[in-house]
Amino acid sequence: MSGYFSVSLRSAEGSNFRAELYAERDSSPEFIRSTVEGTQNDIRPVRRVHFVSTLFFAALVLLTHASESRAQQLKKVTWAMTSVSAAMWIPWIAKEAKIYEKNGLDVEIVLLRGSGQSSQALLGGSLFAAPVALPQVMLANLNGADLVNVAHTIAAANSKLLANPAIKRPEDLRGKKIATSSIGSLGDFLFRYALRKYGLNPDREITWLSIGTNAERLQALLNGQIDAADVTYPADVQAKRKGYRVIIDARKEIVFPTTSVVTRRKIIKEDRDTVMRFIRSHVEGIAFHKQNKEFALKVLTKYVRTTDKEFLEGSYEIFKQDFIAAPYPITKGLEPTFDYVAQTRPDIRNHKPEEFVDASFISELDKSGFIKKLYEGK
Repeated sequence: MSGYFSVSLRSAEGSNFRAELYAERDSSPEFIRSTVEGTQNDIRPVRRVHFVSTLFFAALVLLTHASESRAQQLKKVTWAMTSVSAAMWIPWIAKEAKIYEKNGLDVEIVLLRGSGQSSQALLGGSLFAAPVALPQVMLANLNGADLVNVAHTIAAANSKLLANPAIKRPEDLRGKKIATSSIGSLGDFLFRYALRKYGLNPDREITWLSIGTNAERLQALLNGQIDAADVTYPADVQAKRKGYRVIIDARKEIVFPTTSVVTRRKIIKEDRDTVMRFIRSHVEGIAFHKQNKEFALKVLTKYVRTTDKEFLEGSYEIFKQDFIAAPYPITKGLEPTFDYVAQTRPDIRNHKPEEFVDASFISELDKSGFIKKLYEGK
């Protein structure tokens, strides 16, 4: 028997919907209940209406409305990544694992070129947050901006200075050729800074060359064009296999926090709740990464577009250690950062690290026991 029915449904989000359905093959409530799965419904016959709606179409409309209702409840924000590398892993994890969604956020991830462009986009209002490097935060704020670091995901840059086997210690680099990505780059600064600690004058005693990519610097080192190179994973592993030495490991020798979460003080003042939800998601993402290796590897495969098992596995082991469980903004040991900024703005010496951070978000999550619970029994 065919018939028309009024159907009341409640979505997973608690929203109520009603539609009038026409079932040609079976008008029983059991048929309709079995067709619209996952809902609580109350079905009763109603009078015939002038338009015949199929059960499938009506169910589709109801599900669409439920999805739209859910989307409308999410706060949309935009996050920028500054490179397509494993260092950007946590926001990808938070998005793919629906951690942002769980915390009421719809996060769009966009790619921008470095901290300079990201800081401009933040100040221009087109971003909610971005991994702006601390030196750029300092430089922007010295010029009147209101950028603020609310979390540091990694405590030090993952760069190594590898040299040919004949070079056994930093002092042996006097008169040698070293390659970084470019003059004035982070690697260029870090290793000049480190060499000074070993008594070298990097401006006079070293010849510096600019060689673009990690792979290109590795090849130049293997070909003997240079004596040492600034490289990161996996180039460092490949070089070590061939007998090349790690002369300076920046991660062990220099505090230079990276992969930060930076927003504006204006945004915190106007919408602190959304900032907290974003930081909560970030902290959850770190825990999820550490506890779900296979999922993390699938996410990295998707975003960096590689199936190289060695690269994926090696990256996971490195960043599992590097990602800080309670990622407080780092304010200690920042002499290298201040030195870096002072090259162009000596007046940075008149400021304290605390002026550029807001640790209240991580502090609240930490003191409430939220972070501890993420790791209990894991």
